[in-house]
Amino acid sequence: MDKIKILVVGCGNMGTSHARAYHQLEAFEIVGLISRKPESREKLSQELGGYPTFGDYETALAVTKPDAVSINTYPDTHADYVRTALNAKAHVFVEKPLALTVEDAQSLVDLAKEKGKKMVVGYILRVHPAWAKFVEVAQTLGKPLVMRMNLNQQSSGAMWYTHKQLMNSMSPIVDCGVHYVDVMCLMTKSTPVSVSAIGARLSDEIDAEMYNYGQLQVRFKDGSVGWYEAGWGPMMSETAFFVKDVIGPKGSVSIVDEAKGDSDNVDDHSKTGALKLHHGKLDENGNFMKSDELIDTSDEPDHDGLCLLEQEYFLKAITEDLDLGDHLRDAVNSLRIVLAADESFRTGKTVEL
Repeated sequence: MDKIKILVVGCGNMGTSHARAYHQLEAFEIVGLISRKPESREKLSQELGGYPTFGDYETALAVTKPDAVSINTYPDTHADYVRTALNAKAHVFVEKPLALTVEDAQSLVDLAKEKGKKMVVGYILRVHPAWAKFVEVAQTLGKPLVMRMNLNQQSSGAMWYTHKQLMNSMSPIVDCGVHYVDVMCLMTKSTPVSVSAIGARLSDEIDAEMYNYGQLQVRFKDGSVGWYEAGWGPMMSETAFFVKDVIGPKGSVSIVDEAKGDSDNVDDHSKTGALKLHHGKLDENGNFMKSDELIDTSDEPDHDGLCLLEQEYFLKAITEDLDLGDHLRDAVNSLRIVLAADESFRTGKTVEL
């Protein structure tokens, strides 16, 4: 089989990790690296042995004529870049979120189907073996579920600059929230029915209409509830910055890791260490019948390893003609929930879905 010619757009943190994956997978051939800044694309090209580099997306598409495009740029470019790639008859991998509006996201899903092309959205936790186990164990706890999750990041220097750039188009609970809302949907297998949110602007360095701390609350049709909290910036606390906890009638399961590192370390955002499973059943004397269990998950991929798993899935989708209907439906629905949270923050009202 001929190699899949792939064009990588964006050479920042995610683009670099995905490019390393394509370089490692023999079925892919990188035909170009694109970034706004020459330094980032030239540095990555040099690391990988000298791939062609471009500063303009349209030019790169015309010159390389790729079979697939990997889009790893700021969120406000995603919809236009995806649409252009699909219209150029290329398969698409795109970092989350797919678009900035539900309408744009659905239109891209429809366009991919119309063009007969595969489109995978970068929900990295879906390929993470420990998170898959987390979802599996949560589904044994009965219904309803109470899901508590956060990811606060105390950022400075280059990371704070990146966060400020991201907040030109979306808040932390929208940008990061799609991952964790997606996990909640997987755990409950139920339909979200309403969303509410609170938030605060804690920095004069961001737009007056933007907020760098937020928390959303979502209710599901089966009675399950979940909250997600996210904050970015040099003022954020590192106390309880990483909470991943699910409670059901039969007990609870939590991600635990006493050695959790700094909140701005990307590798630590998905690491688990272990799952702590608590059994809630009591005996006739009112005592717990079973001790808590620790499920070791420390042998897990690092960030580059997870990106490799994502690109192996993208490759499988293309070569084995996988049905991505559920994947894309969930991508749109998770975006629907976090955008409803943003609407709730701005209006002060609960949003019915």
